[in-house]
Amino acid sequence: MNNIKSASRRGVKKPGRGVGTASTNVTQDRMGDGVQHETVFYSKAENYWREVAPTVDGMLGGYGKISNIDIDGSKKFLQKFLGQGEGKTGNGCALDCGAGIGRITKRLLLPLFNTVDLVDVTQEFLDQAKVYLGDDSKRVENYFCLGLQDFIPQDRRYDVIWIQWVIGHLTDDHLVEFLHRCRGGLRPEGLIVIKDNVAYEGVIPDDVDSSVCRELALVKSLVTRAGLTIVCEEQQMNFPDEIYQVHQLALR
Repeated sequence: MNNIKSASRRGVKKPGRGVGTASTNVTQDRMGDGVQHETVFYSKAENYWREVAPTVDGMLGGYGKISNIDIDGSKKFLQKFLGQGEGKTGNGCALDCGAGIGRITKRLLLPLFNTVDLVDVTQEFLDQAKVYLGDDSKRVENYFCLGLQDFIPQDRRYDVIWIQWVIGHLTDDHLVEFLHRCRGGLRPEGLIVIKDNVAYEGVIPDDVDSSVCRELALVKSLVTRAGLTIVCEEQQMNFPDEIYQVHQLALR
């Protein structure tokens, strides 16, 4: 998880762990009721990511070979919104959620934005990010170490909040609450982007890294609950057939 613990950002996952019943509440279906079950859900994920190597291949679950394809697709998607003039998103500051070692920060966000903040639940990853980013780390203003369920973006700070491969590490309610907080962290014409795996049907649990993969309809319903609107949606193309479909959603 990238951060998952905030969320997972990294996890590229293979299909086939068993499709769950469609649900509107991951907390209830995956963990039962109560704070204790949520605590276990998050702590298991944190423990999992502590054992993952702080490398690009580690961040991508052994699929480091797809990194270039991923970044190219993300850049084409994001550049549709950036620019000057009415309705365009600025290039001042971006937030990388579930940032891990900063793969997305280095390849996507720093080339497009003046400054970037990183948030991840694993301190070792953030420490490695400072090395991995090299001289570009001078344009990283903040490294936040905590789960996304606890993270509160500064009001009106960000032009873009990028959330990739990490929402499966949040319960439904916590995802809604996090997205709502992100909305308050946007500058005028700011944008939230979710890029993540989607299940063909229902909710697919992964007990190894303590996460879930939701069907697209459920993700969209949670976005609506957060008071956000989907302004653009695309499927990432040219990924290996054996991994989940990945969709990008631009939200305002």
